This record gives sequence, structure tokens and C-alpha cells, in this order.
Amino acid sequence: MTTPVTPDASNAVLLNDEERVKKVLVDSIFQLWDVVNNLTRLRPTTHERFRVSIFGSARAKPDTYVYDEVKRIAAALGEMDCDIVTGGGPGLMQAANEGASLGNTGRSVGIRVNLPFEQESNPFVTQAFEHKTFFTRLHHFVLASDAFVVVPGGIGTVLEMTMVWQLLQVRHIRKVPLILVGKMWEGLVSWAKEHLLRNDLPLANPEDLEIPLCVASADEAIGLLRRYHADWQQEVKS
Repeated sequence: MTTPVTPDASNAVLLNDEERVKKVLVDSIFQLWDVVNNLTRLRPTTHERFRVSIFGSARAKPDTYVYDEVKRIAAALGEMDCDIVTGGGPGLMQAANEGASLGNTGRSVGIRVNLPFEQESNPFVTQAFEHKTFFTRLHHFVLASDAFVVVPGGIGTVLEMTMVWQLLQVRHIRKVPLILVGKMWEGLVSWAKEHLLRNDLPLANPEDLEIPLCVASADEAIGLLRRYHADWQQEVKS
């Protein structure tokens, strides 16, 4: 049984002592972060299905080329019995969840953030989580995913992609592919190689720029994902 803590008057901090109050608050917040970080070290020993997070624009409309291609990627993953994880909103997130619903026995997950202009998960999400901040939401994606697929998107998609890239760079996550689909990402990675690998001011290592796997089409993405899924299955069996 835990021994009750007896208040020690010598350690008391009066509320009018502003500097000491600030220190107590800051120290307490850092201790809470330590607890959360420690808890996130826990992982299931095994899980039943390969989980793929798909990041992409909320603005793309159904029945457009990019929407149908993202839906096709997710449908192919569904045929492999994979779980699909998205931001749960409209656009290409909905395309991925819709594709996952085509014959998939796994889950179609939405990890949302509370935004005033996105009130509900798209209708193809079968399991939804909601976060109050982008920080915790992005951390949830990292904990939930065996692979990341990034399709065309805006600032939010760039944020998600670069966070995963950076975590792979510093090896906070390992053996997780980051697959970028579409010409726009080739341009971004080319820009990074030009400006981050300058001889006069190197800002990254050459191997850091090899982390994202750029592909031009849905078919190339599906081919890579089949390979990574097969490797995952072998690892689970061993």
C-alpha cells in the first residue's frame, strides 16, 4: 500500500511568490510529459494486420483522377487485408477510407483533429479517434502505422510528411517506409537535395534524402506496398 505523503511546510510555495509558482508549474508539466513519453514506449507484441496511414488533401473532389487513384491504392491494400488509417476527413482522406471499404476485412480508421470546418468523420470511417491538438494527433499516427503513403496535399500534408521523415532520420521510428506518390513530391525532394546538400553549407546527410521513396503512380505505390507487406508478414511469422 502506498504511504500517504505528509505536507512539508518547508517545501510550501506561496501563490504570491510568482517565480517559484512558475517553476512548480513548469516542472510539473515536464514531469507529465515524461509520464506520457514513458507510456508511449509500450507496444503490442503483435498485431493482426499491416497498418498503412495515407496522408492527402481534404480539398480533392470525388470522381476526379487523383481521388480515384487514391481509392485504388487503398482498395489494393484492402485486398491484402491491411488496415487503412487517415485523418478521417473529406477529400483524399475519404478516398482512402472509401477504397478500404471495398472488400476489406480490416479497419478503416480516422484520426481526426477538432477543426471548426470539419465537423464529422467521413462516412467510410469505421473506427474514429479525435484529438484536440495536431501534436497528439500526429503522434497517434506514428504509433499506429507500419507504412506511410503521402498523396497530393497542402500544408497539412507537408507537415505530416516532414514529421515522419524527420523521425525516420533520427531513428525514432525504424523500418517504416515513407512512400510519396506524385510529381509534386519529386520536386520537393529535388529541392531538398539541392539546398540541403550544398558543399559550402551541408544541412543534412546524403542518406537522409534517400528516406522518402518517390513514385509517380498508384501502380508503383501498390507494388512497393506489396513488397513491404510481404516482409512484414515474414517478420510476424518468425
